[in-house]
Amino acid sequence: MSTSIPNIFKAYDIRGLVDSEITPDFTFATGLAFARFLQQEREPATVVIGQDMRPSSPALADAFSAGVTSLGMDVIRMGLASTDMLYFASGKLGLPGAMFTASHNPAEYNGIKLCLSSARPIGKESGLLAIENFVRQGSPLQIGSVGVETQRDMLEEYVDHLLALVDLSEIRPLKIVVDAGNGMAGHTAPAIFKRLNCELIPMYFELDGSFPNHEANPIDSKNLKDLQKAVLKHKADLGLAFDGDADRCFLVDEKGIAVNPSDLTALIASRELKKHPGSTIIYNLISSRAVLEVIEENGGVGLRSRVGHSYIKKMMAESKAIFGGEHSGHFYFDEFWRADSGALAALHAIAALGAADKSMSQILKPFQRYVLSGEINSKVADTTAAMHAVEQVYGAINGLTLDHLDGLTVNGDTWWFNLRPSNTEPLLRLNVEAKTAARMEKLRDEVLAIIRS
Repeated sequence: MSTSIPNIFKAYDIRGLVDSEITPDFTFATGLAFARFLQQEREPATVVIGQDMRPSSPALADAFSAGVTSLGMDVIRMGLASTDMLYFASGKLGLPGAMFTASHNPAEYNGIKLCLSSARPIGKESGLLAIENFVRQGSPLQIGSVGVETQRDMLEEYVDHLLALVDLSEIRPLKIVVDAGNGMAGHTAPAIFKRLNCELIPMYFELDGSFPNHEANPIDSKNLKDLQKAVLKHKADLGLAFDGDADRCFLVDEKGIAVNPSDLTALIASRELKKHPGSTIIYNLISSRAVLEVIEENGGVGLRSRVGHSYIKKMMAESKAIFGGEHSGHFYFDEFWRADSGALAALHAIAALGAADKSMSQILKPFQRYVLSGEINSKVADTTAAMHAVEQVYGAINGLTLDHLDGLTVNGDTWWFNLRPSNTEPLLRLNVEAKTAARMEKLRDEVLAIIRS
C-alpha cells in the first residue's frame, strides 16, 4: 500500500482524517510496521493498546492489533483510556504501547501515539520515521504463529499509582468543577475524585467524540468560558479543564480566571523540590521567566528546553530531572516514567489548595511576576527572511543576549521574546514577556511590525 500512504506521520505522532487518511487498512499496516520496528529494537513481544471515545477508535485499534498479532506478537487491550493511562500501563508493565486518539483535534480526525517500553517516547527522530518507512515499503507477513490478544482494565491501578505520588489524605473539603469536554477525563475523573475529599461538579462527562459542547482544546480561551461561568455559579474552589485525551490540564481559579500554565509549572516545581531538594527541573523556553526564578529560589537547578515533548523527555532522562513543565499545559514527572499526565498535575494543584488556608489565586500570586503576550501567529511568505530581519534589528542593540535554541530568543533586562517557525505551516509564532503590560505591548508591536512588513 506504499503508494496510497498519506502524509500523516507528524513530529510526535500519527494524525489525520478518518476514512480518507486513517483507515483500518492503514492501521493494520501500521501495526505490522510497529511490530517489525519493536523486533528490530529488541523490545518486549507484547504491545498494550488504549483508545479514546471517538467513534472510529475501536475499529482502527482492532485493525492495528491484528497487524501486531500477525507478526507473532501479543496484545493487551485496555479499552477506553486517557493517554496518560496508556503511559501508566506501558510504564507499569514494561511494555511498548499505542494510544488511539487525535487529542484536541476536531471530530473528523484520529491518530496514534506510540511509545517504547516504560513509556519512552517515539518521535520522528526516535523511531517514527523508521515505522513510516516500513509502512511505505509494506511489511511482509510471517508464516508462523499468530499472537494472542487479551483484555485488561487498568483504571483502578492507574488511580492507585496517581494517589501514591501525591498525598491527598488530609486535604480540607473542596468544591471542584471539572470540564472533560466530552473527552477521556469523563472516564478517568470519576474514578479519581471518588477517592478525594472533594465535591465534584462534572461538566460534559458524557464520552462523545463529536464534541457537541465545545472543542476539547483548553489552550484556546473560548473553550474555557463554560467552565469559568460554572466556577463562579457554584462558588467553587477550583476549575479543571482537560483536552480530549486528558493528558493536558488547565486551571481556572475561584475568581473564574484562567491560570497561566507557567504558574502551575512554578507551583509543582516548588512542591517537588520540597520532596527532592536540589533536583533539576526542566521548563520550555516560552515559559515565564518566573519559573526559573522559583526553581532557583527553592534550591533547584532549572534547565531550558526546546518546545516539544520529545525534547523535554530526552532532556529529563539525560539530566535526571524530577519534573518538566511546558507552556502548552503538558507536565512531565520522573515518578510517572517521565511521561506527561494532566491528572497528576491537577492532583498537585488540589493538594496545594487543600493543605492551605488560602484560595487558588492567593497561592499562585507569588508566581505572577511578569505579563505574557500568549502565542501570536503570523502568516509569512518566508519565515527565514522574517526571522533574519528581526535578528538584525535586535542584534544591533547593546546589552541584549540572543540565542537559537529554538528559533530566536532575545533577552533584555526585564523582558524577553521568542520567535520560532511552525513545523507544519508557513507561520511564525511569537511569545513576549515583560515586567509591565505597557512594555510587553510595545515590544510585541515592534516585533510584529518587523515580521509583517
